[in-house]
Amino acid sequence: MPVPPSDAPDLPNAKFFYEFNDISEACNLKTSQSPSGRSHCVCLRGNPLSITIAPSTPTELPLVSMPSRHQASVAKKDLHRPVYIGDSQGLRETLPTLKTTVSGQEPMKNFETLPPLPAHGQPLMFADLFAGCGGLSLGLSLAGLNGVFAVERDKMAFSTLSANLLEGRDVPVPQFEWPSWLERKAWGIDDILEQHPLDLSRLKGKVHVLAGGPPCQGFSFAGKRLESDPRNQLFEKYVEMVKAIQPAAIVLENVPGMKVAHKAKSWKEEFGLTKVKPHSYYDKLVESLNSVGYEVLGKIVDCSLFGVPQKRPRLIVIGIHKDLAGHLRGGANRAFELLEEARLNQLQELGLPEVVSASEAISDLEIKHVGTRPCTDPSSRTGFLELAYKGPRTHYQTLMHQGSDGSMDSVRLAKHKPEISERFMRIIQDPECVRGGLMSLAQREKYGLKKHRICLMHEKNPAPTITTLPDDVLHYSEPRILTVRESARLQSFPDWFQFRGKFTTGGKQRTKECPRYTQVGNAVPPYLARAIGQAIKLVLKEAMATANQQTITEPEQEILAIA
Repeated sequence: MPVPPSDAPDLPNAKFFYEFNDISEACNLKTSQSPSGRSHCVCLRGNPLSITIAPSTPTELPLVSMPSRHQASVAKKDLHRPVYIGDSQGLRETLPTLKTTVSGQEPMKNFETLPPLPAHGQPLMFADLFAGCGGLSLGLSLAGLNGVFAVERDKMAFSTLSANLLEGRDVPVPQFEWPSWLERKAWGIDDILEQHPLDLSRLKGKVHVLAGGPPCQGFSFAGKRLESDPRNQLFEKYVEMVKAIQPAAIVLENVPGMKVAHKAKSWKEEFGLTKVKPHSYYDKLVESLNSVGYEVLGKIVDCSLFGVPQKRPRLIVIGIHKDLAGHLRGGANRAFELLEEARLNQLQELGLPEVVSASEAISDLEIKHVGTRPCTDPSSRTGFLELAYKGPRTHYQTLMHQGSDGSMDSVRLAKHKPEISERFMRIIQDPECVRGGLMSLAQREKYGLKKHRICLMHEKNPAPTITTLPDDVLHYSEPRILTVRESARLQSFPDWFQFRGKFTTGGKQRTKECPRYTQVGNAVPPYLARAIGQAIKLVLKEAMATANQQTITEPEQEILAIA
């Protein structure tokens, strides 16, 4: 095919000429053109796939003269850039990049620059950004992925992650394969991007999945939803990390509010005088990730459908490298189809019903069953009591207790004043108080509650959303708030998972520290993350299998356009 010298700026003329010569010689076609001379076109006489693009006289090669087996396959060369073909004044076209091996026996494949994935039998490797205490990391590890590193700025939260996934404990999941160049400490994502750009770039092909959940307080409907909240900008750092590492797949978890635009409508929008739609941070995220090579889709899922005993709607964003997404039926949406398959498989594998109730999750932690004793947790102040655990009572509790040595931490009980406990008991016994939902203004006024958000649990239903504030939720049968361990159970953290740091904090420190209640409330439920990890494994396997199966097998299609 003719390639005028002036029309192929991305491919040196001499290089193209010699590559063209390789094909010609292998096909017994003689040519005496030099790199600077007029270009030739080759076609097969009688082959319907042979075409001539550009006004030039083709050299015909009889179909019978083709060798039964290619004598010298074209050497692998850098042919990844599109080549423009046509004459210097007329037609230009762009052909897909192809690597061609002529053969009468072997199928021909359409090779693309696909993200490197591990060899057969080797696990996918992931990194976790904004990792918190490690809920997302734990779930991906339970799904069979291996962690490389995790980024978390808060020292308490990172200490918890480290205790479970970095320090070599005998636990049912693999420990992180932490890189030698990265100090094992609490890092801010901006610090790593600034101090280790070259090290991060060397992780290309070694980190296959990049996960993360940027802080959600600026998006959350439970908060003030300030557009100026600096935490709202952290997803941009996530995108920078994606660009640096270029994984095969990305996963991002956040609150549904990320999909809602913060910007108030202008008067023009109020009167329908403009069709410009305000952008949410989700919209901005999709645009940013699309610009760095990913097909992205986000959907809101209910965690309670994944075996998590908690009504917790979350926005799950999955991105697939475009070179892989092109081989998936439905693109990134295929990941959510496989997530549904993974959800059903997970319930079956774990032997869980469609819905796990609050009492099925934490009835073995009721005071009336286990009793109390003085708190022995080294991070607790004196004067507190803790639950004296005796063992699981339901199937879900048995699952949570697997891998534990019989004990667990974070079972310290809140120290309520007598009048507070009495008020809570009246609420529990009041038939007019709605269970499982937020108390109404009238109910809060009736009991002198100043908090605008307080919920009495329903023992037969999944718990309400566990937040970072321990007094948001009241126990369904005992006049108290939940322990950290009970909150963790409702998030699907196993009992062997240790929590470190303070139990609570207050005042000005609330925005600076991440104590245990906050760690649990901010976490991605591990059972949700486990299903996501299974879906990512399936979607990458399917994309690669489809890419490898896209072959041309008919004899009359043995010659492809060389560009």
